[in-house]
Amino acid sequence: MKHLKDLQVRAVDLLRPGYAVLRLTDEEVFPEMMPGQFVEIRVDGSPETFLRRPISINFVDRDTNELWLLVHAVGKGTEILTKMRAGDKLNCLYPLGQGFSMPSEPNQRLLLIGGGVGTAPLLYFGKLLRDAGHEPVFLLGGKTEGDILQRELFEKYGRLCCTTEDGSLDTKGFVTNHSILEEKFHAIYTCGPKPMMKAVAAFAKKHNIYCEASLENMMACGLGACLCCVEKTVQGNRCVCMEGPVFDVNDLDW
Repeated sequence: MKHLKDLQVRAVDLLRPGYAVLRLTDEEVFPEMMPGQFVEIRVDGSPETFLRRPISINFVDRDTNELWLLVHAVGKGTEILTKMRAGDKLNCLYPLGQGFSMPSEPNQRLLLIGGGVGTAPLLYFGKLLRDAGHEPVFLLGGKTEGDILQRELFEKYGRLCCTTEDGSLDTKGFVTNHSILEEKFHAIYTCGPKPMMKAVAAFAKKHNIYCEASLENMMACGLGACLCCVEKTVQGNRCVCMEGPVFDVNDLDW
């Protein structure tokens, strides 16, 4: 069930210049939401921001009834969002899309690979996996150490491995260069830049490991009406906002 509500900004946590976590709350308890689903936010105050901005669900804190959204200021709309203040209201449509699937078998060892702000949905997914008795391992990549966000939070829910292109943190190179890939996993889940996800998908297929990818196509409406998020799959074109953003990589025409 989708909800369209004005949510209150409880706090804005600035992680580094241009990156912030919006902690939203509501008078009612938040509905069930899955990692990989997203929120469409209306950005008021500028003629340049008439389209809603899709933001991945970063975390749901049931103890404080908070919904966290990790925002990277890449344009006018997201810049306005990173400058919100406690007490402000945001009109949100949520939860949208299909999230990551929970493993059907118990005690699974799972690798969660993220790059850039694509790490956002993996934090909440890691928590849910750990709570369900699985062993999540995180592999996060960025250009520099500063690009690996929320490291202390990820470490709460599983082993954390990192790659940086400049070698400033952990392994130098891309996520596919990390030695953790030599270990055995029951499944892989990934979100981030498409070239990274394609490389992860190729690795998973080569080693016969089940893999899901959360796509980051432009999603203006979130309801399958505008068709700007269409992705080519083996069954034909699919709307990422409705039939994704999470797909089995074997279904993608990669």
